[in-house]
Amino acid sequence: MASVNLEAFRGELRRWLEDNVPDDLRGFTLRRRLTPERLESLRSWNRRLADARWAAIAWPVEYGGRAAGVLEQLVHAEEMDRASAPGPLNPIGLSNIAPAIMQFGTEAQKARFLDRMLRGEDVWCQGFSEPEAGSDLASLRTTAVRHRNVFVVNGQKVWTTLGPHADWCELLVRTDPHARTRHRGISALLVDMHSEGVEVRPLRTLTGGEEFSEVFLTDVAVPVENLLGELDGGWKVAMTTLSYERAGVVTLTLRMRRRLDRVFEAIAAAELPAAQAAALRQEAMGCLVDQRCLDYLGRRAIATTAAGQDPGALSPLAKLRWSLLEQRLERVTALLGPSALEGLWAEEALQSRSATIAGGTTEIQKLVLADRFLGLPREPSP
Repeated sequence: MASVNLEAFRGELRRWLEDNVPDDLRGFTLRRRLTPERLESLRSWNRRLADARWAAIAWPVEYGGRAAGVLEQLVHAEEMDRASAPGPLNPIGLSNIAPAIMQFGTEAQKARFLDRMLRGEDVWCQGFSEPEAGSDLASLRTTAVRHRNVFVVNGQKVWTTLGPHADWCELLVRTDPHARTRHRGISALLVDMHSEGVEVRPLRTLTGGEEFSEVFLTDVAVPVENLLGELDGGWKVAMTTLSYERAGVVTLTLRMRRRLDRVFEAIAAAELPAAQAAALRQEAMGCLVDQRCLDYLGRRAIATTAAGQDPGALSPLAKLRWSLLEQRLERVTALLGPSALEGLWAEEALQSRSATIAGGTTEIQKLVLADRFLGLPREPSP
């Protein structure tokens, strides 16, 4: 896209956000506690985004998006951050599940699910991880056995993001326990979370939030028409390239820059001994340098994708660097003293503990980099 068109796109979005972002939602993230009243406010905001085609700009036009390229997605991320505007209510659905439905779903599934997902009328979650199948997803044990026109599902999922609020779930199940390899014999089902036999138990995190849950499934009947993709072809569905949203790393670095701004403001306002303040500024500047490098890394990945090339190692490397920087930054804020033990500071410090686990553990990211991009020998199999 030409530069002038990108600027016109930026101007259109900036003006719309100035006129439409509710003041009470500025700066809100889904990590905060979701009360019923807040949830309804977010649904209303989500509908407003969808009506203006800002909810999922990377989606094709026929599904309510703008068919936006990676550079437009970058501008969108920058302007949403600038306005402190919350994203849609369905971040997992829009970025992960919808592309799978578009690629593997039937026309009936697309018509039934996509528009309601886009508008926040149905909240979606992913039923992937299990107590003994997190990073090693292929070892999942939840089963689905077909009986006439339904699959009968039994098993357990854990760390299900938005599970306590979800209406639907993209659920990975084992449909062929005798498959030659663990990656085969897995299927993807679209499961109504209000079905009989579905029990959702919220998991309260260190911050007091309940955005995660355990999900227990006992003889849950799922209609066969809710099979996503081919029977026993769920691994392909799960590993579908998330090609509709490519500015995620930049969004994370923008948020981190905003937090760094607060850190420098707090240092300036704090009454600290000169030597302690100087040391604290030095540590914060180290974080700022890391943030700038991470921002460059994310933008390089976007530029590589925009040029039609595979970003390769850039994506796992960016995730690895972001998670480590999250925890380094919280070590810096702890040096602010007692003021860092309450409010938003304390909440961010507690959340930082999960950064090296969420979205792929640090160990997994290092293994991916070592195996796929550095060509190092694989670890011996047990």
